[in-house]
Amino acid sequence: MIHDDIAEFAGALTPMSAIAGLDLGTKTIGVAVSDSLRSIATPLETIRRKKFTEDANALLAILQKRGITGIVLGLPRNMDGSEGPRCQSTRAFARNFDRLWQGQITFWDERLSTVAAERALLEADTSRKRRSEVIDHVAAGYILQGALDRLRHLG
Repeated sequence: MIHDDIAEFAGALTPMSAIAGLDLGTKTIGVAVSDSLRSIATPLETIRRKKFTEDANALLAILQKRGITGIVLGLPRNMDGSEGPRCQSTRAFARNFDRLWQGQITFWDERLSTVAAERALLEADTSRKRRSEVIDHVAAGYILQGALDRLRHLG
């Protein structure tokens, strides 16, 4: 089920279950996961996008293997807060994925998550090649951690 309100999302989650954060790009999907207490986001991997069905199957395999019951999708709003074509694409992905998966889905404003991830990787003196390999799932970690922090304040 898709929830626009994170409080509704929180109420629908299975207790003591992990959730995932996704950074949806046109070429990749960054994936991060939480622990079952939902306190820490850990960047996991980046899925190279192909067709929706292949992308969804790769994602479903991760969710099933890790017992994930909720997904937080980064919503790429414009800097003024409005929603453009990339937000529409993210919402369409959520609607299509919701048909295949029984878990809960919500959105998190991802403005500047990639910038923050890039800054953290630069501060860690990560090589340019390594940054390009990990940037998407590190950005997913920022998205998920933001949502986890918000969920903690709701509880």
